Amino acid sequence: MAKLTLTAAQRRIAFWAPIVITGMLVLFWLFRPEAVPVDFADVNRGPIEVSISDEGETRVRDVFVVSAPLPGLMRRIALKPGDDVVAGSTVVARIAPSDPAFLDRRSEGESRAAMRAAEAGLNLARAALDRAEAERDFAASEAGRYRELAAANTVALNELEAAERRNRTAAAAMEEARANLQVRSFELEQANARLLSPLRASDADCAECLDVYSPVSGSVLRVLQESEAVVTSGTPLLEVGNPADLEIVVDLLSSDAVRVEPGQRVLVEAWGGEGTLNGVVRRIEPFGFTKVSALGIEEQRVNVRVELTDPPQRWQRLGHGYRVEPRIVLAAVESVLTVPRGALFREGGDWAVFVLDNGRAVLRTVELGLQNGLAAEIRSGLSEGERVVLQPGERVSPNVRLTERG
Repeated sequence: MAKLTLTAAQRRIAFWAPIVITGMLVLFWLFRPEAVPVDFADVNRGPIEVSISDEGETRVRDVFVVSAPLPGLMRRIALKPGDDVVAGSTVVARIAPSDPAFLDRRSEGESRAAMRAAEAGLNLARAALDRAEAERDFAASEAGRYRELAAANTVALNELEAAERRNRTAAAAMEEARANLQVRSFELEQANARLLSPLRASDADCAECLDVYSPVSGSVLRVLQESEAVVTSGTPLLEVGNPADLEIVVDLLSSDAVRVEPGQRVLVEAWGGEGTLNGVVRRIEPFGFTKVSALGIEEQRVNVRVELTDPPQRWQRLGHGYRVEPRIVLAAVESVLTVPRGALFREGGDWAVFVLDNGRAVLRTVELGLQNGLAAEIRSGLSEGERVVLQPGERVSPNVRLTERG
């Protein structure tokens, strides 16, 4: 049998090869990439809810502003906010005729001259009435004599008729003089009235006051003019309404308001009381308005009106103008496949996640359904029970080894 003989080169290779391979393995082990520590989340089935929320304000649905029906001196309003009122029965304000204004020296002189002229006119009217009475008496006596003469056929019929006409004319002149005397008397009273000085009547002396009644039953919401003052027609005095007829008005961004529909469920969580109040969207107003945010940005807002569906006993401590934070539920599903929003990122035009597969990261594109600020519905791309990477950073890439952060 022939003996295998190695050359010197082959002996060197056989000696150094194991050493080189072992060294390469050691270097690969020492300088291999370390596993990236990350947080994981499980893909599970559960409920998901999409909602929008913003600050809102409670309001009495129908607020009635009681105004002064005529100018005058309004007496001090004794009602306070929160007092109950009954429609057509509770007097909310009393308005007295205004006091006359003070006269300056010129106006007073003119008024006194007008008064003296009225007195002179009255005396002239009395004299005219006396003359008219005398003329009437003479004409009546003359007509009586002509009647006696006519009965005896002593005077002509034309003379009797002329006497009768003079009698009627004198009677009419006397009535005219009597009416003129009344006119002059009224003119004197008018001139005297111009000289009246302002005189404040007491509260008890208010026979000529106009009582203003509440138009609806409810409570006083706000007193706009409490102190006694001279008011004009249409001056707002106070606001009344029914606190049991309460609604919530929340101003949403116009981009959010277009997603809201009447009948959607509303949850009022931060309202100051215990538990959550339930409501429903009643109306989305068609008119938007501009509002400046706290950061100085102009935003287009739309008012959405919410009706509370819970019994009034639950929210009876709420009043007009209270701050609340309603949340409008746009959509809700009880059982769907969900992942946290923190696991999603954009890969081109698609949504994607990193899935843990045998200790390494695997890129997976997914199709999303409902989304909110915490989770998203997965319609395809993942299975229940798989683990995805939360908040993947730059170190996470396909086929990178992963380890759970301790």
